[in-house]
Amino acid sequence: MKEFKRVFVVVLDSMGVGAMADSPEYGDVGVDTLGHISQSVEAFHILNLQKLGLANLHPLQQVEPVSRPAGRFCRLREASRGKDTMTGHWEMMGLYVTKPFVTFTDHGFPPELIRELEKRTGRKIIGNKSASGTEILEELGEEDIREGHLIVYTSADSVLQICGNEETMGLENLYRYCEITRELTMRDEWKVGRVIARPYTGMKRGEFKRTANRHDYALKPFGRTVLNALKDGGYDVISVGKIFDIFDGEGLTESNKSKSSVHGMEQTIDIAGRDFAGLCFVNLVDFDALWGHRRNPEGYAREIERFDEKLGELLERLGEDDLLILTADHGNDPTYTGTDHTREMVPLVAWSPRYTRGGPLEDQDTFAVIGATIAENFQVPMPEGTIGHSILSQLRDGE
Repeated sequence: MKEFKRVFVVVLDSMGVGAMADSPEYGDVGVDTLGHISQSVEAFHILNLQKLGLANLHPLQQVEPVSRPAGRFCRLREASRGKDTMTGHWEMMGLYVTKPFVTFTDHGFPPELIRELEKRTGRKIIGNKSASGTEILEELGEEDIREGHLIVYTSADSVLQICGNEETMGLENLYRYCEITRELTMRDEWKVGRVIARPYTGMKRGEFKRTANRHDYALKPFGRTVLNALKDGGYDVISVGKIFDIFDGEGLTESNKSKSSVHGMEQTIDIAGRDFAGLCFVNLVDFDALWGHRRNPEGYAREIERFDEKLGELLERLGEDDLLILTADHGNDPTYTGTDHTREMVPLVAWSPRYTRGGPLEDQDTFAVIGATIAENFQVPMPEGTIGHSILSQLRDGE
């Protein structure tokens, strides 16, 4: 069988499709990101996702299943422990994460870490809670500027974020504080997935604006992934959105930052117009960051509709040698309590112009089938210690 020259993996960050058997162990009972979004809105227009078979995979209140779905689809269960962005993406590319990344959502960072940060930076730490980045600036930005303090906060992800005013603190100082923090948070009990510099401008409430000079200090994957195998094999490995940060650049040949999920899709459409051989790996974060964590099902539904529009443009750009895989990395049910991610199954919806028929596939027990399928397609060996099995033959049936 002829292999695909290009594979596009697009991650709709947090678009889970129902609870796993072990979800209650994570405090998640009856969660269903996509299903509950559908039940919460009056209208849901996703014509392209409907054609591919999303409503056949998962019942949606306003969207009918189609009699002849164009895509092939199944649900993936997460093998790793955890429900965060890095765990989900690392597993997709073959890594089995046995220990969840540490989060500090409920109580902020421990006093011992805060004291050490104050000692090493020479600044008093303020904030130290889970918060929206824009809201914490409105609350503490003026104090930060006036007193020379340091705003530290977290979210539902395994992150430690530091705000710094570009005019009064300076970018170099902010980056230096983040480097100190990254060093400190390598200890197991404090080990966050990412330390993030969050620079801003403005001198008073109502005028604060975060700038594009954000910088992520991420953990490197603890082992080689399918991305490394592809790069070593001479293939293009192109990232869009947060992928560079999630893998700390490991295994990538090109990286593209996105301003929004719509922008990320526009970048992906442009990349699809280029001639390359390999993988385009895309993360669309707005579903999670703007709507899931903020518990806004209406906003989440509209974001999916905007994605669906751009998906139609991408489908038109793909050729016979292309394979598209749509998936997610965890859930974030906007109707559930709290603001944390939710432990859920995720969709796998695959399509190629060469398909003559679509339909359901058997559900799989790991996200790593994605990476293993890509590795087989490009005939590169799975790195030692990785997990996953290929379903490439199922994605080629009926060509």
